[in-house]
Parts: sequence; structure tokens; C-alpha cells
Amino acid sequence: MTARNNNKLVKWIKAGLIALILAIILNTFIFSSSIVEGISMEPTLKDNDRILINKLTYILSEPNRGDIVIIQHENKNYIKRIIALPGETIEMSDHTLYIDNEEQENTYVNQSDEILTGSFGPLKIADDHYFVMGDNRLVSKDSRNELGLIKQNEIIGKSEFIIYPFDRLKKTK
Repeated sequence: MTARNNNKLVKWIKAGLIALILAIILNTFIFSSSIVEGISMEPTLKDNDRILINKLTYILSEPNRGDIVIIQHENKNYIKRIIALPGETIEMSDHTLYIDNEEQENTYVNQSDEILTGSFGPLKIADDHYFVMGDNRLVSKDSRNELGLIKQNEIIGKSEFIIYPFDRLKKTK
């Protein structure tokens, strides 16, 4: 090998290492992808949808009601929607969801699911905690049952886009 070829090889190795380091940084701190497992977020997200997760957003801002978030709870990841924020009081009564005694409209939930959800509360959400539910309320493990209230440090990112399958390519709401 000539010195010129060695120099090209070293440049390619450096470029490859820089690309690998950037990919690791992006995946660890800014964006990653995940596959939806199960039907608890239908009709918004379907089983086996691949989504893009924004990990940076909650470093710069607080989670909002309606955000679809990825939660790491007891060493397992869950995808749920934020329903109530810290300090709010949530209640389900007569098949209607109330937050701080104001009726909430749930446009992302099938009406029949909302009717069959049942009653709970009132429950005041502790500071630094969130109340989450799946959009498919009939089958979802969420704050009403097994998950309980979610601590802010358990929220690892926000679902931004469905990236696969391509016929469902869209921003998640």
C-alpha cells in the first residue's frame, strides 16, 4: 500500500468513527425509534407501528396534556397519553372525564370506549407526577390500574411521528 492509500484509509476510518459517535449521541440523547406493542393506544397507534421518539423535548419543556409519551416504569417501556398534570384533580363520573371540575373532550378516544371506561376519583395528582391512559381505554394498563401515577423522571420522550408502516406515516397527536 502506498502512503496515499494509507492516508485515504485513515480518513475513511475517522469518518466512520465520527458517524458512529454521532449516531450513538443522537440515539441516546435526542431521537430514537420504538415499536408499538399491543393495542392499548388504538386507534392512534396500532400494534407494530414504528414511532420516532423525541428525547430532547422534555429537557427543554414540560409535558403537556394530550402528549403521547414513552414511559420507563419498573424496567418496562409503555406508550401512553398524558391526561392530567401535576397539581390537577382528575375524575371520571357518569362516563365523563373531568379535570379540575371541567369536562374534557377526548377526540382521540372512540366514544364507545369512553362510555365503557367507568368511574374513578376524584384524585389529586401529586407534584412531579402525571396521570396517563391509553387511547383504547378498555384494555389499557395505565394510571387507573397497574401503572399508577407516573413520575416525571419516568417519562423518557415524546412520540413525534409514525415512521412505519409507510402508509401510516404521520405526526402523532
